[in-house]
This record gives sequence, C-alpha cells and structure tokens, in this order.
Amino acid sequence: MNGRKEDLNMVKIISDSSTLYTTNEAAAKGIAVVPLNIVVDQSSYKDLDEMTSTKLLRLIQEKKIPSSSQPSIGEKQACYEQYLEEEQILDITMAQGLSGTYDSACMAKQLVDSDKITVFNSKTLCGPHRALVDYAKKLSDQGMSAQEIVDSLASCVETEISFLVPRDFSFLKRGGRVSQLEAGVGGFLKLVPTMIKSANGKRLESFCVTKTFKKAVKNMIAEMKKRQVDSSYTFFISHAFNEDDALKAQTLIEEQFEGARIVLLPLSPVFIAQGGPECVAVQAIRIA
Repeated sequence: MNGRKEDLNMVKIISDSSTLYTTNEAAAKGIAVVPLNIVVDQSSYKDLDEMTSTKLLRLIQEKKIPSSSQPSIGEKQACYEQYLEEEQILDITMAQGLSGTYDSACMAKQLVDSDKITVFNSKTLCGPHRALVDYAKKLSDQGMSAQEIVDSLASCVETEISFLVPRDFSFLKRGGRVSQLEAGVGGFLKLVPTMIKSANGKRLESFCVTKTFKKAVKNMIAEMKKRQVDSSYTFFISHAFNEDDALKAQTLIEEQFEGARIVLLPLSPVFIAQGGPECVAVQAIRIA
C-alpha cells in the first residue's frame, strides 16, 4: 500500500444534482451532492429531493413558470466544513456559464479558506457530469490525490460533446442559455432545431435545423465521428418525458457505434425547467 489512506489523504468527492443523483443516491456511493434549486411561485425546492420531475411537469401544465438556481454559497460552505477535518475535498461542478454553481463553489472555498479544497469545472452536465464524478470516486478509492484526479478528469473533459433538442425554446430563452436569434429558430413549424454545447461549456449554440428528429440525430452522429468519437465512448441519452425519441436516438447510435455503452436517463426537474418538457439531450464522453 502507498500509505495515502493512513495519512488522511482520502479525497471526498462533492458535486451537485446536475449529476442526476439525489442526495441519498450519491451518499450510497460515498459521494456528497448539494442539490440545485427549482423555484415555482416564489417557493424554492431542492432538485430531485423535494421536487420530482412528474410534479414539475404537472405544474408546467398548470401554466406555472419554473426557474432554477445554483446551491447557495452557505450550503456549499457547510458541506465543505462537514468533511474538511478528515479529508481532502474535490468539488466537481456543473459547467460554468450554464450555471453559477462553479462560481458559488469558488466563493465558498474562499470563505472556508483551506488549501484542502479543490473546485473543478466539469464544463458539462447531466450524463457526462455523472460519469466524471463516478470516475473521480473510483480514483479516490484507489488513493489518488485531488490533483492527480483533476489531471485525469481534465483529459476526459476534452473528449466530451453534448447536443440538445428542445421542443419549447421559451424555457432556454428565459434562462438566458441561448440568444434571442437562436430562440427564434425554434419558432419554425415542423422543424427540429438542435443545439450544441460550446467548447468552453458556457452556452448552447445552434447546431442544425432538420425536418425530423431522426435526421437531427444523424447529424449529431456525423459531428461526433468528425471529432473522433468511437465505440470506446459512453453515450448518454437524457430526456424529459420523451422516451420515444430517446429510444430512436439509442437505436441510431447503436447502429453506428457497435458495442458502445449507452445509458438512458430521465432528466431532473432543474433540466426540465431549463430545456423544457420533451427535450432530449444526446451526449458522449470517453472515460480513461
């Protein structure tokens, strides 16, 4: 053994509900998750813990307008202080720009004022974010330091690619995640606009506009192949009550990336508030 565990150099992995983990699910894996927040009618709810996707859909159908927010600085600070006495801390946050989670985490770190805390911007969300957190936990269990884990994660982040097919652009527009012009693309009848996450992870950009969802996925696959994505990647298909399209995407990806691991996930309330009902995210990442 290398003695790291005896030296209390174990790294506690912390994240947020962009991983699509509830706090209990994360805790069962030895990970700590501080939930994002859903706000409806001036009341705030913890993502996945206090607000379910089904309940949020019902509220949207009742013409309620949800919004989302990052965990408070105080919540992050309390989480850090809970583990700081015995462990190093690595907080892997949702993409900076798409959320203020990274900035809040950095501010919480300053308040705690400890060099035992590392904050890492995943530059992604949902499926790939979960994969990075799971991988970090695996590396921590192997005795790696926070810096060693960060170095390993950084190379994985460079491989990640994410697409989103929204059905109602008003959700993205309200959240400021697309420009006015890009939001207008979603108004064309019988067309399927597709967004792609920018390379720095800070925004969603227009990728293509097609007549069918199937054609949109084929365009995504062509772009992934252009970027050297292959069957060694893990593919994530996340959806907001749109399993039919999610399964169509799965079939097309299976045909082009034989033997690849494909994971289907339901989106959390926060991402339904951001992407709207029936949106579908198609993402891929290579975990070393």
